[in-house]
Amino acid sequence: MSDLPRRVEFHEEGPREGFQMEQGSFPLHDRLALIDALAASGLKQVQCASFVSPRAVPQMADSPELFASLKKRPGTRYTALWLNENGFERARACDNVDIDGKVVFYVTEPFSRRNNNCSVAENRERQLAWIDRYIALGIPFEQAYVVTAFGCNLGGPVPLSAVTDVVRWLKDTCADRRIPFPAFYLADTMGWANPEEIKRRIGAVRELVPQARIGLHLHDTRGVGGANVYAALQMGVELFDGSVAGLGGCPFAGHKHGGAAGNICTEDMAFMCEEMGIETGLDLEQLVEAARLAERIIGRPLNGRLMRSGTLTAMRSGALAAIRS
Repeated sequence: MSDLPRRVEFHEEGPREGFQMEQGSFPLHDRLALIDALAASGLKQVQCASFVSPRAVPQMADSPELFASLKKRPGTRYTALWLNENGFERARACDNVDIDGKVVFYVTEPFSRRNNNCSVAENRERQLAWIDRYIALGIPFEQAYVVTAFGCNLGGPVPLSAVTDVVRWLKDTCADRRIPFPAFYLADTMGWANPEEIKRRIGAVRELVPQARIGLHLHDTRGVGGANVYAALQMGVELFDGSVAGLGGCPFAGHKHGGAAGNICTEDMAFMCEEMGIETGLDLEQLVEAARLAERIIGRPLNGRLMRSGTLTAMRSGALAAIRS
């Protein structure tokens, strides 16, 4: 039996994860305009940039300037990504960054070493230190991600036990510190997921932590992103990361033949939900305009579908007008 949620929430990743994959740099005013267009659609969270090594990700070298220039809209959180203490302190130094207590777990050794220069075990200890630091600073511990939760181009298939091991460890850690279990994200970083495996892993996590809010960070690498979202909706999941116009990908994922495809497309998935009677709280027309703006800024065709076809609202209105006439 499916248990579709009444309402879903999308967090936008395009301005950070999308632009970090592109060659060259893009004017600050263009990226600021895109962030504002996305916030105007009603998105509750937009990840704007990252505070990482400019040598590794030069597209994000001007993150402090970007946040300093933001004109924030009420109701939207403007977040950032960091991977180490230096990045965290740089983010905290920017007044406009909405700091969210987040940890990231790895489950394959090659990707952990390539992306964060440490082993899986070492990274887990680092995440424990982050949790304690958030507690000490009074920052709510809100999100935990398991990257490559379905499979890894560098490390191969990921057994379900690798994911549930993280869940159990985190459950014990939160209990010891008497803090709530955070929103728990399964990230299909490299596009290995399929609908049945989506259901299986969500079910396993929910069995261990029934009270937890489960989120998904999905990529459409092999064309099954939409099917995976639908499978998750059937399991009652109502929290998704997405990227405007399908921007995104991981620059360290080890993809062959042209690199990683983007994240699930925010406006396409929001459209699907709305058509299924699931509320998103988003202005689809505004999201489509944001996607078209992203395409103009990038300067090449992007992967979104709704930005080309438009929503069905205008077509329904036209059909109704024709019937009445």
